[in-house]
Amino acid sequence: MTTENDRRELAGFLRSRRERITPADVGLPAGPRRRAAGLRREEVAVLAGLSPTWYTYLEQGREIRPSPEVLDSLARVLGLTEDERRYMHSLAYGKTSRAPLQGDVSAEDLVKRLVASMDDAPYPVYGANLYVDVIACNRAAAEWYTDFGAVAEDQRNMLRWLFSAEGRERVQNWEADVSDIIARWRTAIMPSIEDDRLGALVADLKARHPDFSRMWDNHDVRELRSRLRTLRHPTLGDRTFRALTMQSVEFTPCIVVFHMPVQPGDKWELSRQ
Repeated sequence: MTTENDRRELAGFLRSRRERITPADVGLPAGPRRRAAGLRREEVAVLAGLSPTWYTYLEQGREIRPSPEVLDSLARVLGLTEDERRYMHSLAYGKTSRAPLQGDVSAEDLVKRLVASMDDAPYPVYGANLYVDVIACNRAAAEWYTDFGAVAEDQRNMLRWLFSAEGRERVQNWEADVSDIIARWRTAIMPSIEDDRLGALVADLKARHPDFSRMWDNHDVRELRSRLRTLRHPTLGDRTFRALTMQSVEFTPCIVVFHMPVQPGDKWELSRQ
């Protein structure tokens, strides 16, 4: 079952994807009277074989239920990636409930135990919850990122740190890396978007950081993929890792992020769309 927030998010997502497609991309003339960027709603509707009025309702967030075939037609016209197509379907059809916890061990406790078992690992490992709070990190993560254990508990948040002066200095290719993290986080939190704490966190980050607001309003979405990440240490210099995000049913919605060393000339590109 979809919610009003689902429909609002779907509407914003469709608008953002429509505005990035040019008439030339789909074989249409731009015309001298076109003022707005991207395709018009009517053009998307015609190309997808839909009624312009019906598609307008969809972008207005009205309570209508498109078929899977219609969504796939829109995905084709809008040039969506597979992650974006899946995300659109999840917004249109609601979310499945999360698996219940096993026994009396919480998801966060399981993550803490897992990360603690790798405290002596030479490369960074950290765990985070749905709110991107860093709930555990090994010594290498404290060295290459920051010592989250020394940070006030209510500030042990990866997104807050990334937008700090230290985060901007430590993470090379900052714009691309942070945009990617926000896109993946957006996908992850949509099943729980009614959560008041999530809404408050998004609102606070938007109010404090114009860069976050800009990236969030792009409506970019990605699923969990590996990614090269270069970190800068004040004494050890720059080091590139492949960041691998792991999620398991035992500790969903938490994640554990592993860092693997990358050698010069590494051509492994799991992150390719």
